[in-house]
Amino acid sequence: MIQKDKNSFNPEKTVRRLIDFIRDELNKTGVSRLVLGVSGGLDSALVLRLAVQSAGEDNVIGVIMPYKTSNAENIADAGELISEAGVKSYQVDITSAVDSYFELFPDADTVRRGNKMARERMSVLYDISAAENAVVIGTSNKSEMLLGYGTIYGDLACAFNPLGDIYKTEVRLLARYLGIPEKIITKAPSADLFAGQSDESDFGFTYENVDKLLGLLVDKGMTPAQCLDAGFERSMVTKTVKMIANNEFKRFPPAIASLSDNPLGIQFRHPREWGDDG
Repeated sequence: MIQKDKNSFNPEKTVRRLIDFIRDELNKTGVSRLVLGVSGGLDSALVLRLAVQSAGEDNVIGVIMPYKTSNAENIADAGELISEAGVKSYQVDITSAVDSYFELFPDADTVRRGNKMARERMSVLYDISAAENAVVIGTSNKSEMLLGYGTIYGDLACAFNPLGDIYKTEVRLLARYLGIPEKIITKAPSADLFAGQSDESDFGFTYENVDKLLGLLVDKGMTPAQCLDAGFERSMVTKTVKMIANNEFKRFPPAIASLSDNPLGIQFRHPREWGDDG
C-alpha cells in the first residue's frame, strides 16, 4: 500500500509502482492498448502521462468529449496534452446524444444532466475501446471516490484505476514531479457541467483540508470524535462522514445473491489467478 503520510510521500517511488501496476493489469487483459478520456483537468493529465510511460505512446488513445457548455479552455488544454503526449486521439461531441435524450425530460435538473453526460462519455470510451482493441483506464482519485464525487457507470467506470488510492493533494505532487504544466495543476478542479462549477465549491471545503481529514478517518482509522479533537470543524466532519457512508455503493461491484457454494463476486478467483494455463 502506498504510504499516506504526506511527509514521507515519495513521488518517484509512487510513479514506479503505478507504472508497474498499469503494466501488470494491462497484461491480465490480454491486450496492449489503453484508452482514456482527456478533459483538460489534472487527473486525466496525470493518467495520460502514466499510461504513455507504461505502455508507450503508440498504445495509448486519448479522447476529448465536449458538451456544448464545456469550457473552451479545458478543451484546448486537453488537445495540448494529447498533442504533447504524441498519442492517437478522437474528439467526440456528446451534445446531440445528451440533448436528444432530454427532449423527453425537459425539466431534468443539473444532477441528472451531469450524470447523463458522464455516462455518455463512458459509453463513447467503451465503444472506442472495442474498435481499438483497448481497455479503459480510470482517472478518479481517492478523494473523489471516498466523497462519492463521481457517476457510477460514468466516470467511475474502468477496467482498472491507478489513482484510486491517491488523494487529490498527492495527485498534484505526482503531477509536478512528472512535469505536467503548472496551469493544469493549479486549475480549479471541476466536472465542467456548467459555467463556474467547481469541485470545492460543491463540497464546501478545499481538497487540501478534506484530504487531511480523510487521512485521519480512513488511513489512521480515527473516529469522528477524535477528528473533532484534532481541530476539524464539526460541520465538516459530519458532512464528510455522511458523504463517505452514503456513497459506499459506488465503490463496490453490485452485490450478488449467494445461492450456491461458489457464487460470483469479488471473492471469485479466475483461472489466471490460480496459475492455471488451461
